[in-house]
Amino acid sequence: MRDYLTKGLALALGGLILYTSAAGPFDSLVQRSVFLALTLLLGLAIYPLGVGTRWRPLGVTIDLALAASAVVACGYVAINQNRILVELPWATPWDMLMTAALVVAILELSRRAIGWIFPLLVAIGLGYALLGAYIPGPLGHRGFGPAFMTETLFLGDLGIWGMLVGVAATTIAAFVLFGGLLLHTGGGQTFMDLALRISGRSPGGAAKVATVASGLFGMVSGSAVANVATTGNFTIPMMKRLGYPRPFAAGVEAVASTGGQIAPPILGAAAFIMAEILGESYVRIALAALLPAIFYLGVFLTIHMVAQRRGLQVVPDDELPSWASVLRPERLVPILAALGGLFYGVLSGRSIQTAAFYGVLMTALSYVGFAMLARAAWRDIAGRLLSGLIDAGKGMVIIGVLLAGAQILVAMIGMTGIGVTLASLIVEVGGQSLFLVALIVGGVCLILGMGIPTTAAYVLVASVLAPALTEIGVEPLIAHLFVFYFATLSVITPPVCIAVFVASGIAQTNWLPAAGESVRLAAAIYVIPFLLLIYPALAGFGSWIDIVLAICQGLAFVTAFAALMSRVSVTGLRVLDIMGLGLVIVLALTPGWFTTLAALLVLVGLYARHRALVRRQAGTKPGAAAGAIRARETRP
Repeated sequence: MRDYLTKGLALALGGLILYTSAAGPFDSLVQRSVFLALTLLLGLAIYPLGVGTRWRPLGVTIDLALAASAVVACGYVAINQNRILVELPWATPWDMLMTAALVVAILELSRRAIGWIFPLLVAIGLGYALLGAYIPGPLGHRGFGPAFMTETLFLGDLGIWGMLVGVAATTIAAFVLFGGLLLHTGGGQTFMDLALRISGRSPGGAAKVATVASGLFGMVSGSAVANVATTGNFTIPMMKRLGYPRPFAAGVEAVASTGGQIAPPILGAAAFIMAEILGESYVRIALAALLPAIFYLGVFLTIHMVAQRRGLQVVPDDELPSWASVLRPERLVPILAALGGLFYGVLSGRSIQTAAFYGVLMTALSYVGFAMLARAAWRDIAGRLLSGLIDAGKGMVIIGVLLAGAQILVAMIGMTGIGVTLASLIVEVGGQSLFLVALIVGGVCLILGMGIPTTAAYVLVASVLAPALTEIGVEPLIAHLFVFYFATLSVITPPVCIAVFVASGIAQTNWLPAAGESVRLAAAIYVIPFLLLIYPALAGFGSWIDIVLAICQGLAFVTAFAALMSRVSVTGLRVLDIMGLGLVIVLALTPGWFTTLAALLVLVGLYARHRALVRRQAGTKPGAAAGAIRARETRP
């Protein structure tokens, strides 16, 4: 019974997304309230309380009460949207009761879906707004009563019904539908096979397959943790089977899945919110993130060098799909048609939501066309399409609930002024030192984002910490990219590194060494945000000469940093390796044509020395060193 209910609600939510993507959204409060009601109902069906326990009847009663609260509160807003927006009504006891019930439903479902940390943060925000008058010092404020909080949260479009829920109900929902349909019509397996063909036969091939596949999946999944759970079940066992150390396999998958959230052209769901907050087009956000995505080169280089040093195996030929099978029209054309529809919508000036619908439409049409040519049964064709629609509905539950909770927190931050207060305190501590302020902001971003999915983490740090950077003169887009990167990295940063926890569970290894491997592999990503502050041209600010210079310095930095972190032998002496690579890093971090040219020349010299060393070792002890390393380092 519960399975049918879940599928029915998911289909209803997916249908709402599809219809409003094609025809345009309803009036703002109607769209958001109906979306949130369906999201909460579906979430309660997916995450029931007390299943398999003796007190399940009590759980059913609580679930029914929460469901009724969601329907009544959301229905009230949908019916009374004109009065709410035009008259700005005073809160009545009934309004306060509905607000409290809806907030409890959102927080309880958040707890069931992702754990205690995020709902506790929201609860602290609500408590801070209520009790601010009792807090001494600069963090105190006059405090707000339940009536005023109800008017802010429920009877207007700045609280629960604010921008974040609006973006979730339109743009993000459309892209989740696009991703779900693409994966269910064969795109998922095509992504994996492409990754195998592109990277499988190079050193560390299985790890590179994980990087490519997880990057492709991550751009459409919207969640690093979900990405690990999806692609990791294929890539981690493959790496283990080929003799890769288990912590290394888990670390590779966690980093690759996280990187998909910050890699163009789609990025993760948080990029759509960034576009709304900054008032920029999504295309501008994607272009600004294009050059910083050179961190993927750093991950690739680190994997390549570690694989060579450890003698890690490539993927065997018999496990690689042929290029002929991967590039068959029925497999490739639907993906190209989907991306073509998406980019046509963007380049023709349509809204991002409409562009996503074009991608959905082209995916469905091309899939149906090839299925008909293959004489597939209509029942199977319809089943695939409906599965994509249902999967999109389910995929929106965590995103929708998290953004509703985050919207509550953002409303409390704006109402109490704590964001401005914290920004001023950070600037006061850091002075006018850009590096010191950025270091404090980056560290706080990692702490605030721990245990919270990427989208909610970005919303939190963007509200509280991005103003600290803009206050000392950083461009708003660069400030938001800075906190976006660190919020994303929180899922692989110890001690609360949830993406690493999931990957370690699949790899059946201790999470701590896996977290060490993930931090080493992702080391370049931790520095890329600081490169954005040094070279704004990486985000598209400045002339084309500035951009070329920034690219050269970024490439030199990423290459040297990857070599340093992978502990590859460049000169034969570790001390000289550190000195030489450290010199390249320092030169790459120093703006100017002379330093850029010097960094590239030193890097070329080190590479030539490394190649000579490899040739000499191969000539004197063929296979001996690699065999010893492989025997030592591939033990589980």
